[in-house]
Amino acid sequence: MLEAVRDRARPYFDDASPAHDWHHVQRVETLAETLVDRHPESTDERVVRLAVALHDIGRPREDRGETDDHASWGAREGGRILRDLGAATETVDRVQHCIRAHRYSNDVEPATLEAKLVSDADNLDALGAVGIARVFTYGGEIGEPIHDPTRSLEEDDTDAGATQYNHFHKKILDLPARMYTDVGRDLAADRAGFVREYLDRFDGELSGEA
Repeated sequence: MLEAVRDRARPYFDDASPAHDWHHVQRVETLAETLVDRHPESTDERVVRLAVALHDIGRPREDRGETDDHASWGAREGGRILRDLGAATETVDRVQHCIRAHRYSNDVEPATLEAKLVSDADNLDALGAVGIARVFTYGGEIGEPIHDPTRSLEEDDTDAGATQYNHFHKKILDLPARMYTDVGRDLAADRAGFVREYLDRFDGELSGEA
């Protein structure tokens, strides 16, 4: 069933932005595999993989302004796909919960280990070298400035940051604290360290260092 779900999910990303395209899904799947392998408790890896394949099918719609919450829409659409492919009701319900709970900015807390692993894997892809690339890619797509000296962190009252630089401090570096598993926290701390090193260099260049 997993390959069939992947085949059904991939077309949803035909016009996706590079920050949330099918390659992002593939990276999240690899990260989820690592988390599952390193987590001391057993989990339903099938549910994790199905949820990862479907977790962002609604993201292109949200980026186009066709839905306010890609996770809620994706859970409904993902459930329809799974039922079409003959998935059991319990599997559908568990996958849908993972999809609803993965989104950073919603109020759905992961209630299962599978949902926690999917959320952690998704957040890990927003950290490290890949995460830096994604921030600047997405910021450029929406016309957000890289840095604006008139929009200091102290004066920036937006939730996600008015500039790409501010976004790192307001959201990205907050991700390690939002991890649900110990293995996720360990990986997030390492990737966040790389982001901090990059921002230290960024700060130096802004101040005129050669």
